[in-house]
Amino acid sequence: MKDPPKFQRKTSTKLRGDPSTALVPRSAQDDVEKTIMIFYRSIISRFTVPDSSTLISPDQVTKSTFTDDTHLNGQLRMPEWLKAKTGKARQTAKTGAVLDDLKIVTVCEEARCPNIGECWSHRTATFMICGERCTRACAFCNISTAKPLALNADEPARVAEAAKRLGLKYVVITSVDRDDLKDGGAAHWVATIEAVRNAIPDAKVEILTPDFKGHIRDIETVAATRPDIYNHNIETVPRLYQTARRGSKYERSLELLRHVKRFDKNIKTKSGLMVGLGETAEEVCQVMDDMHAHQIDFVTIGQYLRPSPRHLDVQKYYHPKEFEELKQYGKKLGFSMIAAGPFVRSSYHAAEDFDVMDTPRS
Repeated sequence: MKDPPKFQRKTSTKLRGDPSTALVPRSAQDDVEKTIMIFYRSIISRFTVPDSSTLISPDQVTKSTFTDDTHLNGQLRMPEWLKAKTGKARQTAKTGAVLDDLKIVTVCEEARCPNIGECWSHRTATFMICGERCTRACAFCNISTAKPLALNADEPARVAEAAKRLGLKYVVITSVDRDDLKDGGAAHWVATIEAVRNAIPDAKVEILTPDFKGHIRDIETVAATRPDIYNHNIETVPRLYQTARRGSKYERSLELLRHVKRFDKNIKTKSGLMVGLGETAEEVCQVMDDMHAHQIDFVTIGQYLRPSPRHLDVQKYYHPKEFEELKQYGKKLGFSMIAAGPFVRSSYHAAEDFDVMDTPRS
């Protein structure tokens, strides 16, 4: 293993006064205002706000308050560089309206992604299929764990229609784990991918699948659709699997991606990793070594952000310079593409990253 890096138009709230809405009926303007307010309330609710007893008084605030990895009343302080982009409210609301109209579930909402404002304002979203109830209970994930409902046979068509209405040329699809189904949802995956391609023949398709419990037949069933990117996230270092990713296996996830490459070497493979759960620099680099050894083309590394008080605490906020160190380490290993940063997520800027990805290794 190589030596690891050493880490030491502004939207008015009074839309009726906006000239762009002058020809819009009053009722329609009210609907826009209501949609925007609902959206931003949902965004605000995504973040854990400390009670008044944990707030810092003004005379305590210094630069080091936000840059030191120290705790305040048991919680790690949020660093100054963690500032998500919000995007344009009107366009964000329009994207939400399309998704609501078609009853589409997105991982953007279910996982409380901090990039939702930015992505939705650019008319992009990651569709989540097979329902919104997961059969596993990862300690970092906000998606509900419960007994799943039956699959909706019309979901593939609705997802395809949503992608078409949004004008997507790059479609990202993920799903919950469906360990209750004999095929893990593989046939539903195929139906969704085929529906999207029928609706938008020229679109690229990236999929982020569960591990299908390692069942080769189900993995190959989905891989046979020849997605442009086959993504399956490793998520964390092997030492933390029992704590953070119960029900999954590190080796099984790596083997899934290697098998996809063996099945068809022209399918680009991708995997994501979170940092900030208590892993060491050496462990992160070892995971990247393992990813490269399993012929993974594209790696994403982002900061873990606790979605609610019931989830795992953040053990460390990585500085942007540390993400750059990890990125440089990945480049030296030879990945076709590596994205690393505080707000990097599996599907964040996925289309742009695909466009600049190097030719896959032979």
